[in-house]
Amino acid sequence: MTIQWFPGHMAKAKREVQEKLKLVDFVMELVDARAPHSSQNPLLHDILQNKPKMIILMKKDLADDYQTEKWLRYFTHKHIPAVAINVNHKPDIQKVIEQAKLLGQQKINIMQQRGIQTRPARAMIIGIPNVGKSTLINRLANKKIAKTGDRPGITKHQTWIKVKNDFELLDTPGILWPKFEEQIVGYRLAAIGTIKDNLLSLQDIAAFVITYLQNHYPALIKQRYGIEPNMDDMWEVFQKIGKKQGALESGGHINFDRVAEIVLNDLRTGRIGKITFEQVKE
Repeated sequence: MTIQWFPGHMAKAKREVQEKLKLVDFVMELVDARAPHSSQNPLLHDILQNKPKMIILMKKDLADDYQTEKWLRYFTHKHIPAVAINVNHKPDIQKVIEQAKLLGQQKINIMQQRGIQTRPARAMIIGIPNVGKSTLINRLANKKIAKTGDRPGITKHQTWIKVKNDFELLDTPGILWPKFEEQIVGYRLAAIGTIKDNLLSLQDIAAFVITYLQNHYPALIKQRYGIEPNMDDMWEVFQKIGKKQGALESGGHINFDRVAEIVLNDLRTGRIGKITFEQVKE
């Protein structure tokens, strides 16, 4: 099954990114640390071409620390500067600023060599919806500028923001690509809340999460729900989680939709533990 999702405002946003790219010196691409590959947008790779770029792995506090370190090494090996952050941790915000200053300085040095009057470096911040872009912008600017929320697609237009005297930042709406050719990419993004929950069955997304946890984080799912790795009957798994979490409806039956909501909410808030949905291919 191919998952397609490309609202009209995202097509417009793509065009605007292409038009504005010539105004900036480098790009800051935000990805989710729980799915660093799947949350990169292949459309943006085509648009950006040779523009200098840094990767910011967002929500590192929800991701597997060991896997995050491996992803940072992976991007470094690809000669792409990368940092992993928790937007509520001030030293992490400073790491972003320092790395951005290094990238921006390259452009300033070129301007100085040509005898052109220097200006603050200009960056474009891009990423898929609900990756935490607006919250990061507010932290960088040290005041509330961008709207924030837990729904994908809060940002609707482009805005220039000053980050101290270090650089100027062009915010852009979150952009998803037209369709996910690989179904697992859609499930990973649905699991972490990047695409709207009504695009896929909640029970299917929860079943994907449960199976992944059984295979990769058996101790965490056993501790949270009492689920063993060898429990492969998903009906039985939902029944057990529903009884343990009190997801009951009239007549004492288990409400499977409620079970799915509980599992996904526990995942997205970190109650299950620190989880990464894809590993670096060695």
